Amino acid sequence: MENSMSQMQGWHERCLGLLCDVRVRLTVKNTIDAAIAKFGRIDIIVNCTGYGVIGSCEDQDACDLRSQYETNFLGTLNIIQLSLPYLREASARRAEGENAGRYLIFSSTSGALGVPGLGPYCATKYATEGLIESMLYEIDTFGIKATLVEPGHMRLDEPTGLDDKATDDHIADDFDRGVKLKRYGHFLVKKPSKPYDTPTAPAGHAGRVVQWLSDRQPVSAVKSAELVWQLGHCKYPPLRLLLGSFAVESVRDRLRSVIEEIEDWKHLHFPSADEPTNGKGKRGDDDDVKGDMDGEGEGEDGDVDADGEEVGDEDQAMLDADGEIKEEEDV
Repeated sequence: MENSMSQMQGWHERCLGLLCDVRVRLTVKNTIDAAIAKFGRIDIIVNCTGYGVIGSCEDQDACDLRSQYETNFLGTLNIIQLSLPYLREASARRAEGENAGRYLIFSSTSGALGVPGLGPYCATKYATEGLIESMLYEIDTFGIKATLVEPGHMRLDEPTGLDDKATDDHIADDFDRGVKLKRYGHFLVKKPSKPYDTPTAPAGHAGRVVQWLSDRQPVSAVKSAELVWQLGHCKYPPLRLLLGSFAVESVRDRLRSVIEEIEDWKHLHFPSADEPTNGKGKRGDDDDVKGDMDGEGEGEDGDVDADGEEVGDEDQAMLDADGEIKEEEDV
């Protein structure tokens, strides 16, 4: 995240550096208007703004919760609501088959699975994913596409010297602006309270994973940036793009566990009106239902005799006794 105009200058002669706080609708609108005035049109809108707090749900106060929600969810909503009118109008003027506009919204693997230590952050990403998935049904008729980019943990060592261990001199040799990727990126590590301040506390899981996985992923931040660039030119983009082996494996395992849980508990569903039941409000096996209907079931309330009259347990016993006597008389 760039915090000053000087940091944003000199990227490229065709770039326009502007400051924008996605939480403030006016700054979002000013940025969109300035971009249209400079370039004449907007084809792709990318929102990679994000903010998270690593800490237990109990330890995060109202300020932490509000900051994450306003940045990650409401900030995304501000961008969409203020840019959609322009994209809709522009799509009507473009030739059939031409790209009518596209959103690339950075979510996270935390938008697909719960991560201990990132509860509120996960909640904002879940909300963002629900927003974009619902919006796609509304904007498809205008030819506007949207993709949720779900990066996992990435290597920060490419190009060389772009991590916390590198010296400022080394970074300056490779990059004139001296940009340095931080180990925790856009996350604030909150000091845990006593119940959660143990080496194996689940609330510290997110921080431990970031420390351990950052340099062990086959996909780097630079390679991911190239993939996102190509995604902007894809004619039929996916709803979700997972980046990194950690993202693919963790989300796939989570979806598999959800399916398995559904299968394990689906027997508790309520039968519909047209499903056969055993007369007691419960769906029975086909053999049990058939036995109750043809009178071949066990002697319970609701059994019938040969004349079709209902008999109880006592009457059934008498019939059995009469049958035995009758057999003796025949002999």
